Amino acid sequence: MQEPIVRIEHLSHKYNSSWAIRDINIEIRQTGIVGLLGSNGAGKSTTMNILCGVLNQTEGDVFINGIDLRKDPQLAKQQIGYLPQNPPLYMDLSVDEYLIHCAYLRSIEKEKIPAALEEAKERCGITHFSKRLIRNLSGGYRQRVGIAQAIIHRPVLVVLDEPTNGLDPNQIIEVRSLIREIAQSRTVIFSSHILPEVQLLCRDIQMIEGGRIVFADTMEAFNNYLQPHSILAVLEAPPPAEELLKVEGVVRVEFLTERQVRLYFNGDAGLSRRVVAESVRQGWQLSEINLEKSSLDEVFAQLSQKKK
Repeated sequence: MQEPIVRIEHLSHKYNSSWAIRDINIEIRQTGIVGLLGSNGAGKSTTMNILCGVLNQTEGDVFINGIDLRKDPQLAKQQIGYLPQNPPLYMDLSVDEYLIHCAYLRSIEKEKIPAALEEAKERCGITHFSKRLIRNLSGGYRQRVGIAQAIIHRPVLVVLDEPTNGLDPNQIIEVRSLIREIAQSRTVIFSSHILPEVQLLCRDIQMIEGGRIVFADTMEAFNNYLQPHSILAVLEAPPPAEELLKVEGVVRVEFLTERQVRLYFNGDAGLSRRVVAESVRQGWQLSEINLEKSSLDEVFAQLSQKKK
């Protein structure tokens, strides 16, 4: 069987006497985008720093494409491209000068650098800025240069830490599109604490909270983690809230407008049917009814055991 692209086994690390992460286990076998999700201070940065060879772990093992990162760090790091939250850009270099410098750092053979340079620039849409100083680029294009340095050596794993942080809405859309394109042929680990961002990009989720993995599954499973607990209904002739509370299963009523009402319930799958029947019987003139899924923020709050 082919080795996983990433295999993390019983990974733990502590600063002084305090454990930052404890017994982290992750396995990634496919290309595509995997979200590393967690609140600030959850252990994401520690995990990524160890994964990229920036920090030596206290306990556990990390394998990149089957290579033990601790035993053979140089060979393992050749498989990794990394964009930290603050891209390591040299503002007084041109795009070409900077990427050539990165190619040498990545031990790309001299005669192969021109081809690697052009491929990375074309992939990231920055060819027309080859001679421009990095300081004269917009934030979005600086981020593209940062991504280009992460892929110039054709790694199997690309780790992106908050890659859309600080960008304007148009730049965010462009960088998202670039990340999706890169992930067609590589594994991308995308770290963020912004839930909608992860929802838009990621296929799978690894969520860290309190230094431990609290969720590891698909994005779909994450979205469906909590059962729906409210119904949104539009009633053309709505009754008082007290009457709606008499419907079996309704625990709370919230009028959003004069006609739109949210009915809260606790795990009762038959409530929609009873609301429809009661509306017909009482003449409430129900015109719309929808079961509301839990928001990503609610899922996040439950998994991280925090109250909203």
